[in-house]
Amino acid sequence: MPSDDPKSTTRRKLMQGATVGLATAVAGRAVAQTGAPNGTAEAAPPQDSRNLYPRPPFPAQQQPWPGLAGRMNPRPDHGESSYRGSGRLAGRRALITGGDSGIGRAAAIAYAREGADVAIVYLPQEEPDAREIIQIIRAAGRKAVALPGDIRSEAFCQSIVEQAVAGLGGLDILVNNAGRQQSHDSILDISTEQFDWTLRTNLYALFWITKAAIPHMPPGAAIVNTASVNAYDPSANLLDYAMTKAAIANFTKTLAKQLIERGIRVNAVAPGPFWTALQVTGGQTTENVQKFGQQVPMGRPGQPAEIAHVYVDLASSQASYVTGQIYGAMGGTGQP
Repeated sequence: MPSDDPKSTTRRKLMQGATVGLATAVAGRAVAQTGAPNGTAEAAPPQDSRNLYPRPPFPAQQQPWPGLAGRMNPRPDHGESSYRGSGRLAGRRALITGGDSGIGRAAAIAYAREGADVAIVYLPQEEPDAREIIQIIRAAGRKAVALPGDIRSEAFCQSIVEQAVAGLGGLDILVNNAGRQQSHDSILDISTEQFDWTLRTNLYALFWITKAAIPHMPPGAAIVNTASVNAYDPSANLLDYAMTKAAIANFTKTLAKQLIERGIRVNAVAPGPFWTALQVTGGQTTENVQKFGQQVPMGRPGQPAEIAHVYVDLASSQASYVTGQIYGAMGGTGQP
């Protein structure tokens, strides 16, 4: 058809207008989701990722298990000042284990600022960190439910699901994030009690909580598990922890095949070295804490704020075709 045909010209103008509108909407959403590290709402210029956050060496430090993020030096960035939401999870209801600090805390902040109501599970010793995040969730105008207790108990795992459903008015996002990590140079140093503690925290609780949550979750719901680079490239000093993370990766892939019949998506995130309380409470030796993150090409550990968007992406409807996947954030090393 000739280019000067009136119908062709009109159609071309309509398509050009639609393209511009779509580009504007996508750009607007990207700006809304990106907060500069200083807390401004404007899009930041490109920055060298290697130097965005502190690099080792870090001060020597250790805390009793389970530790507090507020006592770490430097204090981790969970997105308290930087994360800007754009309504991607408006009206959603999320249960996050280990939501008081680390990656779970970053996910809780991001979810609340994206419009979700959030219940967090944590150990009673972590109450100071938990109080802070509960205030942050409520400051975002969302419901916050605090669920202190030990997930090594099957009865407790079942009860937190019921409490979350009651407190939030339903449940359509589950983040299995809580974990235990302890450094041992040899299998001969791991007692049966310590082995059992790691497996009950990292695997049994994952199984119990997920099993209790599924009957409450409607089609369109999402489950996001936390695996690790150790599932693919296990550290010699994290034998029991690494085996649980490999199991979580396979649990995720298998469960995704089961639950798609219910319309529920299941994915996992595999972080590399992230600066969290796990590292300073026996997860690494004092020497390893001082040089933590130095071994990856990025030359530094990740901050929880840098991975929160992945948990948002996997929970949001924009990931409607994504299930059974493991998403890595490893500073340039490992898999997937």
